[in-house]
Amino acid sequence: MGEDVLLTRRDGGVLTLTLNRPRRKNAVDAALWGALRDQLTVARDDADVRAVVLTGAGGAFCAGADLSGGVSAGHPLDRMRRVNEVALLLHELPVPSIAQVDGVAVGAGWNLALGCDLVVATPAARFSQIFARRGLSLDFGGSWLLPRLVGMQQAKRLALLAETIDAAEAHRLGLVTWVVDAAGIDGFVADLGARLAAAAPVAVAQSKALLHENADRTMREALASEARTQAVNFATADAPAAFAAFNEKREPEFTGEWAVR
Repeated sequence: MGEDVLLTRRDGGVLTLTLNRPRRKNAVDAALWGALRDQLTVARDDADVRAVVLTGAGGAFCAGADLSGGVSAGHPLDRMRRVNEVALLLHELPVPSIAQVDGVAVGAGWNLALGCDLVVATPAARFSQIFARRGLSLDFGGSWLLPRLVGMQQAKRLALLAETIDAAEAHRLGLVTWVVDAAGIDGFVADLGARLAAAAPVAVAQSKALLHENADRTMREALASEARTQAVNFATADAPAAFAAFNEKREPEFTGEWAVR
């Protein structure tokens, strides 16, 4: 039996997924695409999962798609459909996601990190939209993510020149949320995951969806969708629990349970 290409760990409500092909800098092959699809589906459907952490084994995050064996058999659109399925699962997760990045994150590997809600990197992290140097164009959502995160000119710079940038530059551009020393990143991400997992799950899921949906809407449309989602929050047990905890000067415990009878 070979090693599992994706390691999973549960710590309370936090599901950690570790890309585990260190000899290939965690480049994603067909087996790993399938494992990511399966575990992101679990994260989407399992109410006990409150946050997801994506990271890589062996001092690298992800070197993108594994092209070491050349182009695999089958129609390219079929291959890209499998890749896109994973990208959409990650983007549409109702729970918060964190990328913990050390070493290289290039091509689809960088866009895997950018598809997460928050990115924590070590100073040793290196990033590149390497596609142009491979005779390829952007994929795994890069053409959608980059302009929204850094604006069109910087997106074109990163895509067309395929430069490698360090963690400090990625942080300056807004592509990394925090830069944390390697010795402290595990504890930092564990604390961050625990804080997200303790939050009100329905409210967090709706806030995440609102941010995605309203980025291209008018203020009027955004306000209307905020009103609808707030009505849902008031129909859960979490809002009354938060009010009671505030009055009693204690931390609330959120369940996401529907409270309308």
